[in-house]
Amino acid sequence: MKILSNKIGIFAATAVLAVYVASLMHAESQLTVGILSVLFGSAWFIGDKTGASQMLDKGIKENGRFSSTMFLAAIIGVAIYLHDDHFNLLMLTTVMVFVIACLGLNIQFGYNGLLNFAGAAFFGAGGYTAAVLTQNTQIPHLLILLIGGIVAILIGFILILPVLRTRGHYAAVVTIAFSLLFRTLVEVSPALGGAQGSAVKGLNILGWEFNKNIDIAGLDISFYMNYFVLALILLLIAIAFSKAIERSWIGLNFDTVRLDETAAACFGVNIKRWKITAFAMGNFILGLIGAFYAMMLGFIAPNNFTFGDSLIMVSIILLGGIGSIPGIILASAIVIILPEKLQGIQEYRFLIFAVGVILILLFRPNGLIKRKMRQFPKTKAQGE
Repeated sequence: MKILSNKIGIFAATAVLAVYVASLMHAESQLTVGILSVLFGSAWFIGDKTGASQMLDKGIKENGRFSSTMFLAAIIGVAIYLHDDHFNLLMLTTVMVFVIACLGLNIQFGYNGLLNFAGAAFFGAGGYTAAVLTQNTQIPHLLILLIGGIVAILIGFILILPVLRTRGHYAAVVTIAFSLLFRTLVEVSPALGGAQGSAVKGLNILGWEFNKNIDIAGLDISFYMNYFVLALILLLIAIAFSKAIERSWIGLNFDTVRLDETAAACFGVNIKRWKITAFAMGNFILGLIGAFYAMMLGFIAPNNFTFGDSLIMVSIILLGGIGSIPGIILASAIVIILPEKLQGIQEYRFLIFAVGVILILLFRPNGLIKRKMRQFPKTKAQGE
């Protein structure tokens, strides 16, 4: 009976969430968007104070597979509802792109404690790789996505020595300098389009043109649905990979390095190896999804990959909760959707993000959704 009631609660919560997101995406009035935003904030506050959020969280934990299925169905349901809406499908896909990018940063920052303020630079490295390869070669586009990730890893090796020789805010300064250097280099490089940017061909997989609208039995579906489906697949792979890393001995070593490098080194943990591993993993994800993003937009320019964009990625991780995958998903949706829907705050979005991060650090340092404590499966001896 308890399991059934938990499943009913999860089903109801995901249904309400799907209706809410669909309403928010479809809303055009600034007043309507504002009211919906206040309703979400109020519901979050009430649920947190009354214990309803904790009960739901416990039910989700006890019914993990069912919960994942329901949330996936909710996302797909929203996309189907917005099937012919180019702008909102693009925005929904952009949210997933940023979730994936931040999952890459989360491996570095959240798991390993390696500060990287050049996330947008590695993201851009994948994007420019896609621009060059789609325009000048016949390499299959799925392979180009992987090459974008590999190029980001190779570029990351430029930073690896100074990153390994520094800690904390000193390492952060190194990545900040690289982020500024990257934008300068692409701006002055004619081969990459310079300050004017460069065109990128849309995705084509096995002859399927992603930039063409879909017609199913007379139903016209936006071509962004193609990108939504592939982004959703990549997101599921990225989440599964992040969870596998977190639960494995690799994640355990990452956490050891993050919590105390000196103590970890005393117990024989190879600090350099695990920093390099985390840096390479995170940069690969950033480069891969950067290549996807560039092909989805069809055009990239240095302004797409500024230091400000790197700060947005870091702020998403801080707002959501360092190391928390659900928190990153929620924070990405808030940071991407609200400024687009509330046009009046577009010019002040960086100020609002900064204030939001400060408030989170002061009053909710673990983020909107706290990372769960690591749990190991019980052995037979422990069970007895």
